[in-house]
Amino acid sequence: MINERLSKLADIRAMGLNPYPYSFNRKDNSGDIMAKFSFLKPEQKSGVEVSVAGRLMLLRRMGKVTFADLADQSGKIQLYFRFDDIGEKQYELVRKLDLGDIVGVMGSVFKTKMGEVTVHVDGLNLLAKGVRGLPDKYHGLKDVEIRYRKRYLDLVSNPETRDVFVKQARIIREIRSFFDSRGFVEVQTPMLQPLYGGANARPFVTEHRELHMPLYLRISPELYLKRLIVGGFEKVYDINKNFRNEGVDRSHNPEFMMMEWYEAYTDYNYQMRQFEELVSAVAKKVLGTTRITYQGKVLDLAPPWGCLTMID
Repeated sequence: MINERLSKLADIRAMGLNPYPYSFNRKDNSGDIMAKFSFLKPEQKSGVEVSVAGRLMLLRRMGKVTFADLADQSGKIQLYFRFDDIGEKQYELVRKLDLGDIVGVMGSVFKTKMGEVTVHVDGLNLLAKGVRGLPDKYHGLKDVEIRYRKRYLDLVSNPETRDVFVKQARIIREIRSFFDSRGFVEVQTPMLQPLYGGANARPFVTEHRELHMPLYLRISPELYLKRLIVGGFEKVYDINKNFRNEGVDRSHNPEFMMMEWYEAYTDYNYQMRQFEELVSAVAKKVLGTTRITYQGKVLDLAPPWGCLTMID
């Protein structure tokens, strides 16, 4: 497989083409094109030229006609290559394409007889020739360990994983918005600490070579946040990484993100209510609802929540 792709790579260079150019003038993305031209009737042409770039996820060759699926961050769109339209040299490049290659194309939008929005390609640029193949298209990337160790393959093969990353970014943004709107100040406490504390955990140990002193990756931001309160800040929060030199499993990582906040003149009862308000507000912003399904159970995050003592 690799040798075959390397041979194609050599052929592409022999054609006088750079298989790894620096840039491409992409003006459109697949998601916008699909939405904008959904009104087209089958076999209707829009007459609108677009330029889009992404990774080839499917190739269907039929002699002098080739269909392909191109995926970018916004979604996926079908491409239509025709020998008579793009000429011999460009179609020879089409023959050298493989799944996983990244291409940029120019062309006009139309809808096929089967009702699929498609780009009728009149210009093709190879942007990155893939030397290694993608995971099997029928079975995908299912091995959990490989998915976690090679996250880039997981992202390529499983769109739902990309959705998790996007939701995480939106969650963090909405958390910031929630606290900022209540007068909190976001701070960044030290990652390297001469004394670690704020939690019961084993630290990662390093050394400052010039000062000849041990330092520790933080296990918690707590002690520094409390110093800010002592120094006169009344509302502070920190969203950042912590490091605990412990075991690893699917729900436990030595490096993980944590948020802590501190607010003067309030007690734990007030903070319990604020936490309920935070979670429900973020759920509404990100998911549009406070009702979620987790591990097969439907949960309603709207306050007030049930309350138990620590012993209970």
